[in-house]
Amino acid sequence: MAVLLVDFSLEEGFYDTQSSVLELLNKLENAVKQGFSSLQRINNFSLEGSWIRILTSEASMITMRIFPNQLGHITIDCYAKDSETPSASLEVVREIERHIKAAVRGIKSIRALPNLQADKAVRYYLTSDNRVVEYDVTALVFDETTPYQKVQIVKSKTMGNILVLDDLQNLGEMDLPYTHTLMGKNVEKYEGKEVLILGGGDGALLYELLQENPKEVVMVELDEVVIKACSKYMRSVCGDAMDNYDGPHHKIIIGDCLPVLEQYIGEGRRFDYVFGDLTDVPISVDKSLELWAFINKVLKLSFQVLKPDGKFMTHVTGQGCTEALEAYKQCLDRLQPAVKYETSSNFVPSFHETWVFCQVSFKNGEAATNQQTE
Repeated sequence: MAVLLVDFSLEEGFYDTQSSVLELLNKLENAVKQGFSSLQRINNFSLEGSWIRILTSEASMITMRIFPNQLGHITIDCYAKDSETPSASLEVVREIERHIKAAVRGIKSIRALPNLQADKAVRYYLTSDNRVVEYDVTALVFDETTPYQKVQIVKSKTMGNILVLDDLQNLGEMDLPYTHTLMGKNVEKYEGKEVLILGGGDGALLYELLQENPKEVVMVELDEVVIKACSKYMRSVCGDAMDNYDGPHHKIIIGDCLPVLEQYIGEGRRFDYVFGDLTDVPISVDKSLELWAFINKVLKLSFQVLKPDGKFMTHVTGQGCTEALEAYKQCLDRLQPAVKYETSSNFVPSFHETWVFCQVSFKNGEAATNQQTE
């Protein structure tokens, strides 16, 4: 199935009466028929001040709508079987656009938009600030809904396999810049250090950290399906790091990170680095109170298992989400003992945008030690 759109605007004064709008619809219908044969008009009506005309053929439905604010659009829905090519294409719609320009007076602007395709493998994903991006996805490699989330891996022509969780792109095979920026590659020193990863089920961070000769890396992942899917279909990202849950320098725990953090606090265990590789910061504060409460709890517990000179490392959100970035900084400013933080950023190929990362440490190591030993 393909969906194509033609958006246009009209000059003031040309189509102010019912008769002039109906005349406009007739001209639009004639233009559309240049690209589609055997169209039949099945409806023509007014709805809340706008005029709508619907045309159909054997495999297509075309809706034309004129709004009272001098705007209009044409939507073309074309169905084709999996082995067939839809009857509409961008070239066909651009030809219709040319006919409309020639036949209709008072066109202020007009634009044919690329076709949206509905396939078994989803092509369209959102950026952090809810802009739609079309991906060159060719196949759905893995698809399973767990008690926690929908887990998918899709194949892209240019970016390899991409892990998608709840319809949000999570990590792709070309996203090494994401992992390296998250861990502060060539800036932070992990040799001989104890590291805790909260989340990170794709295994990329675990794999990269193990190349740095740490003393131990503990990874706590809620959804084992993510681990198994990535171990099979994204080995270029995670290597063999998750083939065994216990190794000489790593341990993988399947479960909720909050009870694990509370257990470590009770045991007095401390880490040199804690990574928050969990959910992204939501773009809305008012509409995501539960998620913000979770983020705050993770922050507070994480700093209770952090050594006085340790660091909390995390990804935040896209660079364009300025409100969310400011809200996250306010969360950090409210933490006690007080913390200091820096940010870094890098373009992430599978996200199609620049992502912001944060490195947080105690302002006063001695105060943190006193807080933790009470």
